Amino acid sequence: MARQAKAPYEVDGRTVFITGAARGIGAQTARRLYGKGANVALVGLELQRLQELAVDLGERAIAIEADVVDFDALERAAAITVERFGGIDVGIANAGIAFTGPLASAPFEQVERTLAVNFLGVWRTDRALIGHIAERKGYLLNIASLAAVSHAPLMGPYTAAKAGVEALTDALRMETAITGARVGCAYFGFIDTDLVRASFKQPSAEAMTGRMPSFMRNPAPLSQAVDAIERGIEGRVDRLWAPRWVGALIKLRGILQPLTERQMLREPDRLRAGIEAAQATHETDSQDPLLGVAMQAVK
Repeated sequence: MARQAKAPYEVDGRTVFITGAARGIGAQTARRLYGKGANVALVGLELQRLQELAVDLGERAIAIEADVVDFDALERAAAITVERFGGIDVGIANAGIAFTGPLASAPFEQVERTLAVNFLGVWRTDRALIGHIAERKGYLLNIASLAAVSHAPLMGPYTAAKAGVEALTDALRMETAITGARVGCAYFGFIDTDLVRASFKQPSAEAMTGRMPSFMRNPAPLSQAVDAIERGIEGRVDRLWAPRWVGALIKLRGILQPLTERQMLREPDRLRAGIEAAQATHETDSQDPLLGVAMQAVK
């Protein structure tokens, strides 16, 4: 992680607003922070799952239905949170989806939905929260990905969005510094979530992942991402990542992408097999129009 604030930023008694809180990293982060004494606003599309989580956590948790592509809905969610808990100290822009398939043939609506949620959704979340967080000199964390620095084929919209999140975060961090609040960016590799498990099961991915190193091919425990977020909030850090090896790849970003592309060109049959598998199986047709591949993990 990058440099930290001088004193730990305790979450006990503070209010945390989390998008994409119905499952995966968002849900488990909510559990962790609630256990440390935080109030949590669980925000997302899957209202029943959010409500069940809120009930399971207790009276310091609220469930709010909102799509991050809808700025008015996010502003309402922020207002509800402030009314209930008195303010917002920490925001985690975690909502994200993924569709797989080649850019040349992927349905327009899937490409643009990915960009709308994973990039513009982070921007809209930031815009709805930053005034509240700045007022309380808190912390805003945008969830990007290793995909922000390593741009793989068949995941074009996802990698483009995550690269945009990184750039957006860097600019907002500098603009916000004068308020006393901090803005961070999280870079996660393959974490054991519904989205990653379902992505790996897509025909195109199965055709291409066999040659990946095992440490990348095998998703890391979800707890590693939650641990990193917890430490990141306590330090209000600029950048955090998980698993540990992601940090090394971020430092090598100047050569990582050229090496990735060179490897792909050395093994064109593997890339061709991935594209042909996507097209032959019509894998895009089976992906949920709102939540992408993640829904397949629970069907």
